[in-house]
Amino acid sequence: MTRLSVLDLVPVREGGNVSEALNDATELARSAEQYGYDRFWVAEHHAMEGIAGGATSVVLAHIGNATSHIRIGSGGIMLPNHTPFQIAEQFGTLDALFPGRIDLGLGRAPGAGPELQRALRKNLHQAAEMFPQDVMELRALITGDVELPIHATPGRGAQIEFWMLGSSLFGAQLAAQLGMPYAFAAHFAPDHLDAALALYRRDFQPSEQFAQPHVMVAMNVFAADTEDEAQLLASSQQQSFVRLRSGNPGKLPPPIADYSSTLPAPAQAMLAHLSQAAAVGTPAQIKDSISAFVDRTQADEIIVCGATYDPEARVRSLDLTMQAVNG
Repeated sequence: MTRLSVLDLVPVREGGNVSEALNDATELARSAEQYGYDRFWVAEHHAMEGIAGGATSVVLAHIGNATSHIRIGSGGIMLPNHTPFQIAEQFGTLDALFPGRIDLGLGRAPGAGPELQRALRKNLHQAAEMFPQDVMELRALITGDVELPIHATPGRGAQIEFWMLGSSLFGAQLAAQLGMPYAFAAHFAPDHLDAALALYRRDFQPSEQFAQPHVMVAMNVFAADTEDEAQLLASSQQQSFVRLRSGNPGKLPPPIADYSSTLPAPAQAMLAHLSQAAAVGTPAQIKDSISAFVDRTQADEIIVCGATYDPEARVRSLDLTMQAVNG
């Protein structure tokens, strides 16, 4: 049985607003729990009008109240944007509210220009260089295994599952050194997937949390009753990718039939490159694509991504995907 989870960016649709996006994310989490998904993760992005998950821990608290047992977490918290102490308090609070359900996925990429750096009052590139030390400090604040001059309350003693996120060899190496489970962002950066997983497994050092390496890989998944319908659903996210890479991000647009055929060759090539970590089509096609991807990566878990303009279509996609893979 393939373990499946969900990654959500809390997308804001064209013609919609943040309140609607948060309500849609909540309904998606409820559905994921009903269908048997293991985890529901929210990603931290800032200053993007099409993504409403910037206050990640607040969003997770809302989703936790709307669900009962699915694990909830960050995919991820970009630690250079914060201090370890702040995140220890935030996720310690989440663990106190929802015991035994909290994942803390950590990423290094600051993903910010000078405007956001000024807004956060941080030198994010300098903070990124401190990422390994900050990860260890954050773990110590939670576990108490290293005595620090200050204790986080909430935080210390929380039963949080730590994850390292990455899309390069750096995150794989750090996850291996610290004995952490590793989640690879193949859905938007597949280039180093195979090399990163090989390095992580080769160099993994057992920890109290995990005795063996543990891998989760992200895929874009769009399931529908017909292949044409699935391709149409996927076109909204494809448009968002193209706009983002072109320096013109915005809200999630409505789908466009045969979208990729309207693009210049470089944009078509970019989408084709991303498709190596994607499953788009009928339930039978989804099953084949995910099975082949698991065979390639030997992933312990797959986390499915993929924003649709119609929120109900994504709920339906989650249902069809779970039935196809594990039905």
